Amino acid sequence: MACQSVAVVMDEQALLGLNPNADARYRQRAIAYFEQLKESQDAWEVCAEALAKGIYSDDHVKFFCFQVLEHQIKFRHCSLSAVQQQLIRETLMKWLQFQLMNTQPEKAFIRNKAAQVFALTFVMEYMTLWPKFFFDILSLVGLNPHGVDIYLRTLMAIDAEVVDRDILHTPEETRRNTLIKDSMREQSIPSLVESWFQILQTYQQSHPELTCQCLEVVGAYVSWIDLNLIANDRFVNLLLSQMSMEELREEACDCLFEIVNKGMDPVDKTKLVESLCQVLQSAGFFNVEQEEDVDFLAKFSRLVNGMGQSLVLSWTKLAKTGNVKDAAETLQAVEAKVPLLLQLLVHEDDDISANIVGFCYEYLHVLKQLPQLTDQQKANIEAIMLAVMKKLTYDDEYNFENEGEDEAMFVEYRKQLKMLLDRLAQVSPELLLEAVRRVFTNTMQNWQTAPFMEVEVAIRLLYMLGEALPAAHGAHFSGDTAKTSALQDMMRTLVSCGVSSYQHTSVALEFFETVVRYDKFFIVEPQHIPGVLMAFLDQRGLRHNSPKVRSRVAYLFSRFIKTLHKHMNAFVEDILTRIQDLLELTPPENGFPALLTSDDQLFMFEAAGILIVNSESPVERKQALMRSLLTPLMDAFRLLLAKLPQETEEERQTALADCLSHAVGFASRTSKAFSNKQTVKQCGCTEVYRDCLQAFLPALSCPVQRSMLRSSVRSFLHRMIICMEEEVLPFVPAASEHMLKDCEAKDLQEFIPLISQITAKFKRQVSPFLQQIFMPLVLAIFEVLARPAEENDQTAALEKQMLRRSYFSFIQTIAGSGMNEVMANQGAENMERIVFTIIQGAVDFPDPIAQKTCFIILTKLVELWGGKDGMVGFPDFIYKHIVPACFLAPLKPTFDLSDAQTVLVLSECALTLKMIHLKRGLEFIQFLQQEYLPSLQVAPEISQELCQVLQQPDVKVLKNYIKAFFQRGKL
Repeated sequence: MACQSVAVVMDEQALLGLNPNADARYRQRAIAYFEQLKESQDAWEVCAEALAKGIYSDDHVKFFCFQVLEHQIKFRHCSLSAVQQQLIRETLMKWLQFQLMNTQPEKAFIRNKAAQVFALTFVMEYMTLWPKFFFDILSLVGLNPHGVDIYLRTLMAIDAEVVDRDILHTPEETRRNTLIKDSMREQSIPSLVESWFQILQTYQQSHPELTCQCLEVVGAYVSWIDLNLIANDRFVNLLLSQMSMEELREEACDCLFEIVNKGMDPVDKTKLVESLCQVLQSAGFFNVEQEEDVDFLAKFSRLVNGMGQSLVLSWTKLAKTGNVKDAAETLQAVEAKVPLLLQLLVHEDDDISANIVGFCYEYLHVLKQLPQLTDQQKANIEAIMLAVMKKLTYDDEYNFENEGEDEAMFVEYRKQLKMLLDRLAQVSPELLLEAVRRVFTNTMQNWQTAPFMEVEVAIRLLYMLGEALPAAHGAHFSGDTAKTSALQDMMRTLVSCGVSSYQHTSVALEFFETVVRYDKFFIVEPQHIPGVLMAFLDQRGLRHNSPKVRSRVAYLFSRFIKTLHKHMNAFVEDILTRIQDLLELTPPENGFPALLTSDDQLFMFEAAGILIVNSESPVERKQALMRSLLTPLMDAFRLLLAKLPQETEEERQTALADCLSHAVGFASRTSKAFSNKQTVKQCGCTEVYRDCLQAFLPALSCPVQRSMLRSSVRSFLHRMIICMEEEVLPFVPAASEHMLKDCEAKDLQEFIPLISQITAKFKRQVSPFLQQIFMPLVLAIFEVLARPAEENDQTAALEKQMLRRSYFSFIQTIAGSGMNEVMANQGAENMERIVFTIIQGAVDFPDPIAQKTCFIILTKLVELWGGKDGMVGFPDFIYKHIVPACFLAPLKPTFDLSDAQTVLVLSECALTLKMIHLKRGLEFIQFLQQEYLPSLQVAPEISQELCQVLQQPDVKVLKNYIKAFFQRGKL
């Protein structure tokens, strides 16, 4: 034996560091010692001997020894000698023998670790060195409780290693696991099942915790072993008897659930479920209302759900194969479970109810497929509807102001109920509409005296009908008369019965959500608009005492205005007057809390803009209204901008910069009402936005909080290019000059889309400006990219990658807009430098998105300058640099041809070669055949093949060929 030559001498000082309370020095020493034992050829054997002889009583040392053993088995098993492998087996069995003799069991964490080590050894050796693994353990353990505990834990650890589908395995491990399971089925499973039966029977009274463990094992293994070993009278009767034992019933329920879930023949499954149900029913388990243990009922509900879904699946399979008789019997079995389903669905405990939703959903799906419904089935649908409506209701304990975990769980549960409601609508829309109408009408008649939860759920149901009974583009009030008149009646009641005054946040929110969901109702009945507008504008909406309501209403108000702006003409100025204080910029020194946050105010400014622009007022009036909306912003902006550089405190500076950004954002949001320059001109608003630009642009030269200010002004410029078109151009050069000063990667990356937008929109119009800004912008990019960064700074690396992409897409925009003079007029030296960066981007950086852009640019440049009358010297550049790039990039080890993005790069690369052939013709073919391809050691016949494909008109053939060409080249 290897261990006889090793005296058990462990580094006692290092072992002291295993104690969680040990100081750092000892802990470091313990870690180093662990590494030493792990990596040594045989030093780990001291741990094996310590476990086999029970030398240490300290739990942390025992755990440590198992960890060392675990490492050997997991990572070094193949390199261990036969003697060492035998040592591990003997160690485990000796340790197990100690457990049988101990009066006290080991701590749970040690038993779990031991079980893991047993399981790993099993996985490594069961098929070869230790086929009697289970026999040896069962022979040793017998029915000793300590031993049985380790045996059951080991079985669960084996399940985790070999069976558990939630754990990812390599294909090799999956093959190995399949072989292990096959071998276990043949050799071990019958004796394991017998041991489980003995354990369940022996310990159900004396050791309920062991019985529960064993039930968990049965549940885990039943999915892949022969079901007849478990689903027989002897075993099932034992499980059913344990359903009546308080300490075992939950685990027994879970075990039965796993048995029911096992895949099998549909007729057999129906028989199994029905026999189980019969016994459960006669034992009184179906009398749900008499059961007080909600934890057990939640498990029981899950079991019933499993049985119901299994029956539905059997029915589906039988109906598909045309087995009419068995399908009818299975459907009858499903129907027989509905009364129990309803009891569980309507149970006051949401967990119990949630666990049965799956079966309920599947049952409704079955009804949807039936050609005709019986009276009983219709009654079932109605009962499910009433149950869903009842369960949608909030309870008294729901905390609306401070929503925690319980509230989040109820919101999730409500989503499940919504799925049921949607399914009910598919099965019987008329029934659902009628049921909601009844509940809604009754509640709205008595809303003043009804509890908030009843009022909320009544409005909520009306809201939910919008999705349950869908209509194209929200046209709920045209088409099917029965539906439209019912919805119209309910909406009329909602907006005229006064429920908007109900003093509860949930009701207020539901009211406004529903009004906006059915905003098309007000096109049909516009007489209700003034009343609803007042609700939006007073203490029921935007001035509600709850910030949550105010915030949501601000968004909903902008949606309402957007849809109904054509009906708002009579109210525009009144609305603007009433919301004036909500449109004020709140400076940071103002100590009063604002009614709305700055994000909420964005919606208010958008609504104000829409009202002004779409009103029927004369142009002068629109202009005056827009100016009165924007002038306070400009004035406040100038004041705050003057203050900002004088502030010394960082926090105060940030607050001021924030406020300045909000001002720009608000002005920008008002312009959302315009779709283009034409609408701005028609409203006479060009001048006021020009004034805004003049007010905001000085912020670009502010020496502090530069990034935030630049970002907001840049966004405003983007909007103005859409709204004012060429009117914006005089402002762009100065703005660009400021934005290129002292900039970071992120600043440049955000600035480039602005220049690209201007280039794409105005093309030749901005050519002089682009020629002027081109090199300063490019040099600023080069400078930022050249800055040194920490090797492990992922953020800096990502920022540079994004900037590189932005740079290439900018060059692509210039080239693609047909403004080759912008680059051509930068001088030969600059021009060469830029084109070299594109070659570099195509070849050197393993970033497929950038590489693709670079090849698109190269194709465009060849098209522009590669012909007979192209740029002087460019053909030479093509042969020296562009052609090599087309071959060197795909040959790089980082060029992954199995990656979809990289394949797109290769397609662009093929298009570049095609363009060179188009422009240079036979000269290019000769260059490839006589010079370039021989220099890459490409065989003449392959070289000729490639050149033939290049000369074919079909680009698709070239793309496919190029891929195969480089796949061969990489072998």
